[in-house]
Amino acid sequence: MPHVPERLLLGPGPSPVEPRVARAMSAPALSHLDPAMMSMLDAIRERLARVFRAGDGAFTFAVSGTGTSGMETAVANLVRPGDRAVVIVTGYFGDRLAQILARYGATVTRVEVEWGRACTPAELDAGLKAMPEPPAVVAMVHGETSTGVLNPVGDLCRLASGAGAMTIVDCVTSLGAHPVDVAGWGADAVYSCTQKGLGAPAGLAPMTFSQRAAEHASGVADRADYAERRPFYFDLRLLKDYWLNRKYHHTISAPLVYALDEALEIVLQEGLEERWNRHRENHLALVEALSQMGIDLLPPPAERLWSLNAVRIPDGVDDAETRKQLLDRFGIEIGAGLGPFAGKIWRIGLMGHGSSRDNVATLTAALGSLLSPQINSRRRVYQ
Repeated sequence: MPHVPERLLLGPGPSPVEPRVARAMSAPALSHLDPAMMSMLDAIRERLARVFRAGDGAFTFAVSGTGTSGMETAVANLVRPGDRAVVIVTGYFGDRLAQILARYGATVTRVEVEWGRACTPAELDAGLKAMPEPPAVVAMVHGETSTGVLNPVGDLCRLASGAGAMTIVDCVTSLGAHPVDVAGWGADAVYSCTQKGLGAPAGLAPMTFSQRAAEHASGVADRADYAERRPFYFDLRLLKDYWLNRKYHHTISAPLVYALDEALEIVLQEGLEERWNRHRENHLALVEALSQMGIDLLPPPAERLWSLNAVRIPDGVDDAETRKQLLDRFGIEIGAGLGPFAGKIWRIGLMGHGSSRDNVATLTAALGSLLSPQINSRRRVYQ
């Protein structure tokens, strides 16, 4: 195989893989229906339920695919053509949720929020009150990867549930890094990924359906106007048959299962609260180091993700060239801005195994060495 360079992955994902996880993936391959594999899937369901803080009766599992496969699984099983859906759009991935809901035939109303700001309960409440009739679904992103914003999903879910809607929550950039409390939020379908806060490679999408959501999904699947058009790969009943009843559905990747199993073991050994606090402290250390360089973040402090930092690019700094030099000279990857923030922010991830004080120091030292000449050159032009 070709030479693979060493990279310090400090972008919006993937994050660095835990060494124990990498070792676990080298275990002998198992069939997707091997009894040992089935036992491992049972353990993963139990551990995921604890990490999600899922409620009693919830069905918790993982879809083969990245976080977007979890997004599509949630939509495909809760929405039928003609359903009214409200989507809170605070960035790129809220917009993707709206697009997927529309593809499945929902009539979508968007609650548009300024990129870089969190949605307030008042904004959602106004959107719900403007609806001609209550929506079937309200969808939202907990940690918006494109802007570094953390939305108050507990308050938002309570409003949506009070309006009689099912809730879909994207926890792709928050699970394993921020407090996630599915039962406490009263959320119905919640999905994430393995390659960010959990410290495993990409390829599985952990998710959980509340008992109410699973029952609703079964009712949607039974409707004659939807039965022939519902997806096969993302069909919750077929996935449940595989995870619970050992019926063949697809060939799950054994190495990815080993990786997720080991990653969850590491998360629970560290402790959820301790892990969340580690992410918070390293985020604050990065913010402090950047502020000493005269650099700020996009969202206000109370609305910031700890796992993904949307950093404003200083005036006079070449976005693409700085990222290229970080990669070529230091082996560090950070992410570019998306949409209206292309060229205006860097997205710096401190997730899972990548959230460490050493990584903060390594990145800020490298960034400082690249930025000082650019900023000083800019100053000389204006003198």
